[in-house]
Amino acid sequence: MNFDNSYERLGEAFHEKRRPEPVRDPRLFLWNSRLAERLMISNELRLDPVVRAQAFSGNSMIPGSEPIATAYAGHQFGHFVPQLGDGRAHLLGEVKDRSGRRWDIQLKGSGRTAFSRGGDGRCALGPAVREFIMSEAMNALGVPTARSLAVVTTGETVFRERPLPGAVVTRVAASHLRIGTFQYFAARNDRQALKTLCDYTIARHFPEVADEGENPYVPLIGKVIERQIRLVVEWMRVGFIHGVMNTDNTALSGETIDYGPCAMMGTYDPQTVYSSIDKTGRYAFGNQPEILHWNMARFIETLLPLIHADQNKAVDQVGPVVAAFPGQFEQAFTKMMGKKLGLTPFKPEDRELIRSVLDRFKEKRLDYTATFDLLTQSVRSEAAASQMKSELGHCFDLWQQRLGEQHADAHEIQAMMRQHNPVVIPRNHHVEQVIQDCEQTGKATSAEKFLQVLRSPYEELAQTSGYQDLPGDGDEHYQTFCGT
Repeated sequence: MNFDNSYERLGEAFHEKRRPEPVRDPRLFLWNSRLAERLMISNELRLDPVVRAQAFSGNSMIPGSEPIATAYAGHQFGHFVPQLGDGRAHLLGEVKDRSGRRWDIQLKGSGRTAFSRGGDGRCALGPAVREFIMSEAMNALGVPTARSLAVVTTGETVFRERPLPGAVVTRVAASHLRIGTFQYFAARNDRQALKTLCDYTIARHFPEVADEGENPYVPLIGKVIERQIRLVVEWMRVGFIHGVMNTDNTALSGETIDYGPCAMMGTYDPQTVYSSIDKTGRYAFGNQPEILHWNMARFIETLLPLIHADQNKAVDQVGPVVAAFPGQFEQAFTKMMGKKLGLTPFKPEDRELIRSVLDRFKEKRLDYTATFDLLTQSVRSEAAASQMKSELGHCFDLWQQRLGEQHADAHEIQAMMRQHNPVVIPRNHHVEQVIQDCEQTGKATSAEKFLQVLRSPYEELAQTSGYQDLPGDGDEHYQTFCGT
């Protein structure tokens, strides 16, 4: 692998040098061959499962890798923790793909570090399989996300609510720079480290702002906000609920990371919460835009010392950026929803139609994905149109009237809607069934079958129908749990 470990070179303040802890009996469980090819992984690693198991469990070091555990802080459910860090993960280093793009390679579940805070540093097979499935599904859906390269079983038992088989998952991300990384140094009043971190972030992710003069930090904030808005709008498009939108889980690259108690919304309700640890509904589906706004404010706070020595003047400079956020998000969200409904070009008055449709979804307790799929079909299917008319009532008439005003070809409208409305998602009950099967059999067969369908979420494959059924209880009692 073509390693070039720029983050490791930032210095000791940013990380702890620590090798992964060896495991007893590593065996390759899941492997992402397409991603491996993109990363130009050597034939020895790609072709020999024993070598892969040793390398991606942390038992053997890949030449060029320099394992570190990164330091960061974070607001967890609104409460600031000045030191978190990688408590069960090791960043092996960065590799460049065929296009020269840089990617972090991180092992998760690879043992204790200085940031473990009494934890065992390990990961169970279930959460590892969940991360692999969810990240690959999100990538295929077109949502910015970290990817999973491998899951390796360890031959060891981890103890949570019950004994579970252990595993290590290999995450591939554009970087692991988080809002919490900036908060770590801001909490220590380490202005020089903050400047180093900002300059590194600009060089790695936002080189276009480097030419903004001596103070590129306000333009940096604008670019970060753009990416975060795009990300959360995409979550809302497919019905994804992150579950733990803490600042330490918000990546500056604008990717989805940390698939812990995440889930997909079935029955449409903005207040949907599946995470067992979210007792107040802070991170409910419909709260995600407001939480993003809050997280962005926390990010901006860390940069104030770099923007101006006088904090009041710094606040004056960033105030308009913060104030513009709700309008920016609303514009991006309504434009996305307009595409889900086939509205092109989008008109300001379409906002009311979108609100009416979503209100009807909630009132009738309609499934988010299945209903938008049927709406897409209804453009050219009388049977689907009849079903949608019975469910949406007057809203359906208004929608059809609006489509008629466009004088657009039905094929074109349906094609655009299909690009934004998947036919299949990783439904919660199927994810749980697959995880349970993997744990009980020790084999990845069910996960591989599921992934085959999830990697084509906008197409009807022969196997797709087997994963489109809705949960019997509408996910009313479904809960997800943190895998730490």
